[in-house]
Amino acid sequence: MRLRWVEAAADPDSAPIPVLLPTTWDDGAAVALAGLLPDARRVSLADLADGWIGLAASRAEAAEVFAATSLADTLHDLLLRRRAAPGGSLWTDPATSLGAAPRFVLNLPAFLDPSTGFDLAGFQEAAEVATVTLTLLRPDAKRIAVGFADLDGLLAGLGINYDSIAGRDIAACVAAILRGHAEAASARLSGLTGLQVLPDIWSAPPLHCAVPGLAEAAARAFHDAAALHSCAHEVVAAQTPADVAEAILGVETTGLAPAFARVSGDGRLTRAARQFLAVRNLSTDQALAAMLQGEQPLPAAAAEAHAAMHAALAPIMPVLPLVQPRRNRRGMMQQGQPLSPHPAQPVELPMRRSGTMQKAAVGGHRVYLRTAEYEDGKLGEIGISLQKETPAFRALMDAFAASVSLGLQHGVPLEQFVETFVGTRFGAGGLVEGDPSVGAATSTLDYVFRHLAAAHLGRSLPEPDESELAQSASVVDLEPTLPLEWPQETPETRRRGLRLVS
Repeated sequence: MRLRWVEAAADPDSAPIPVLLPTTWDDGAAVALAGLLPDARRVSLADLADGWIGLAASRAEAAEVFAATSLADTLHDLLLRRRAAPGGSLWTDPATSLGAAPRFVLNLPAFLDPSTGFDLAGFQEAAEVATVTLTLLRPDAKRIAVGFADLDGLLAGLGINYDSIAGRDIAACVAAILRGHAEAASARLSGLTGLQVLPDIWSAPPLHCAVPGLAEAAARAFHDAAALHSCAHEVVAAQTPADVAEAILGVETTGLAPAFARVSGDGRLTRAARQFLAVRNLSTDQALAAMLQGEQPLPAAAAEAHAAMHAALAPIMPVLPLVQPRRNRRGMMQQGQPLSPHPAQPVELPMRRSGTMQKAAVGGHRVYLRTAEYEDGKLGEIGISLQKETPAFRALMDAFAASVSLGLQHGVPLEQFVETFVGTRFGAGGLVEGDPSVGAATSTLDYVFRHLAAAHLGRSLPEPDESELAQSASVVDLEPTLPLEWPQETPETRRRGLRLVS
């Protein structure tokens, strides 16, 4: 494949650096790659990709899941054809376990096929390979998120209006195929994660679809997933917030969102708009003439269309937020409840509840952590009190603790909070005194969730190293950067200068 150098910068204030990428890729991908390594002198797509692809391939061979060469070739092919890519964190540090659920994104328009309309076999393989790769890179992750992007682009390439029943049926079938094959792959990987989780139930896909063979494949994927006895993850397929992966793949719309405009930022028709016209054998001149006559050859979707698409996919594909109430198949069948999803209902804490009060000091800053528990010992509420911080910061921390408490009471697992907030760096950080379960923390939030992981999950997390603690300390030691000098006079000197005028 031919390559080219592009001068790109992650933001306008940064100096451009050379980025090496395929000739056919757009400059937006170069900007995204430059943002992955903002301090580098040059960036190469091949070097960045070899980091996570090489690690996944070596682990696959060791675990006898894939031959290393086979997996590496498949991942390289998916990436170079811009069909799929992992989330941003896996590009820069693929072996790090902490953080949000790792994600892999499948770019739907890249699976358009001139003869069949949709490359079904390639899409099924990509869903399974993405699941295997995420598991190899993050074997301790209980939740992974294999999702898709640019649904609008796929429908445009098929000549289907986004705001249509046919469009929603195609989307539902694609989501069912992705989830079914991702869960089937997860079921074979329990030896890597050590988990055997009863899969959630989800609704059956549509019986008919405008794309030949898609509805039948979706039905098979649904029935195969329903027959699984266990998966290696609590969540396998999900739509999560976009990051650098979408920019690397060159998608025009994220996730299941529509294109609210058919003109790009440079004043030209979007790629999806051009494909839509091409499928309908309309030139741009003919489209313009139709618009002058009052017709709408390129209708832009409204917010109602987005909501309708969301409602069509939510029973099949977990959409934001990633963590939803667990409804295992066995329990639902025994109770005879409907298969459609229900919003999470809060479980209030009892009026008289048990809990703990932990006093500690993080880098010399005193913190009081209060917890409240349900009768079964499950955490339901936290409170964080600080002493040395400003009133505004204390109020912000109070609001944060209240938000976490609401999440816990609505069914968000504590594990998800731990994965998200452990390792945060701001404010006070350093050695921890007064709490034998935590030796050091990079911030107050880092300490709080390390303590909760030890107290309520039985997890002793690796402590931050000296360089991480030094970075946390440097945040506190920074001098103010206001451009103006502070006034030198005191209130007393100002009062002496007052004069009474009649």
